[in-house]
Amino acid sequence: MNAHAMPSIRFLKQSQLGEDSCHSLLISLLRGLAAIEVAAAHLRNEFFPGLRTLEHPALWYQALAFLTGFAHQAVVVFFLISGWLVGGSLLNKLGQPQAMQMYAIDRVTRLWTVLIPTFMLILTAGMVSGAIDPRAPDFSPANAYSASALAGNLFGLQTILVPQFGGNYPLWSLANETWYYVMFPLLVLGVTGSSGARRALAALTLLAVGLLLPGALVLYFSLWLLGAGFSRVRVDCGAPLRAMLLALLAIASLVFRLKGSNDDMVFGSFPQDLLLSVLFLMFLSSTLHPVAPGHTLLAPLRRVAVFFSNFSFTLYVVHIPFLGIMGYLSMTLFGQRRLGADSLAGLAAYVGLLALVLLFAYGFYRLFEARTHALRRWLKNLLLGSGAPLQRTAPAKR
Repeated sequence: MNAHAMPSIRFLKQSQLGEDSCHSLLISLLRGLAAIEVAAAHLRNEFFPGLRTLEHPALWYQALAFLTGFAHQAVVVFFLISGWLVGGSLLNKLGQPQAMQMYAIDRVTRLWTVLIPTFMLILTAGMVSGAIDPRAPDFSPANAYSASALAGNLFGLQTILVPQFGGNYPLWSLANETWYYVMFPLLVLGVTGSSGARRALAALTLLAVGLLLPGALVLYFSLWLLGAGFSRVRVDCGAPLRAMLLALLAIASLVFRLKGSNDDMVFGSFPQDLLLSVLFLMFLSSTLHPVAPGHTLLAPLRRVAVFFSNFSFTLYVVHIPFLGIMGYLSMTLFGQRRLGADSLAGLAAYVGLLALVLLFAYGFYRLFEARTHALRRWLKNLLLGSGAPLQRTAPAKR
């Protein structure tokens, strides 16, 4: 677009999910960076003392604490991208045969292909460390290692009826994600159902689900919906306005990092997250143009972005169990698990541990999540018949 032309907003008939535009590169890059940010933040929390507990923290540790303090914003980005990809993909498939059945299979395999192996890892580590007695199975919903907690986490009931399984606290956001996967098709059916009775049933079910779930979880569904809605919005503008949107997003992120609510996603944190979401989605919707051909830097950047994006979900789910294993080994072998925040040796150890986390998550991805598409194909052939259309969501596998 001409830099001097008036900016405009267009609403598109199809969600833009292709792999040949700048926004697909950004989505892949941000998914990988957001997962690394969350893992890096939790690694610092698990192995270093809190910044406020130190009287004279080293400059490098202050910088590390600041840079790893954007985990809250990273989860917001996860929700927005999930709405864009998952919601946008379902909207594109409305009217196709067996669209809802395929959507259900895609969503269950997306979650369980990673969650079930992760829970087996947690159980194994728990038995080795002594946190679990395999001779005395427990079904108490209050026990984070119980069969009830395991089942509840598979169905998105963590923080609602059961704790996060095995103390894997990032799983709180998967409760949100699971119920957004359920609520969105109910909302769609409530509007586009083939009969008045179907629309009414979907709307009443959605209302019942919304009343039974925690209020903050339902409130943040609106951000997920924004992601789905903006997948059909195109902002045509020149590079100066696009740069201004990016600058506003960066400034708002910094201000909220320093002065805002950066812990749980609650009613009090919603206004800042709503502002960040709108700025982020406006910027993303301004990048729907194709990637410039022959650009020497974009090809290697795309490879890196897709590489980390591919195992971002596995990294998000598995990093806390892996850190628990590392902490147990450190206590067993060395009698301590805390790193020193007063010397560069502590920073070197931190970087080494982060590299191990990434390496472990990638190996775990290759064993399990990388097989999601094959599992989906098998299930669709089994449950829907060999004639069911099979599509891979772009730009990142969802």
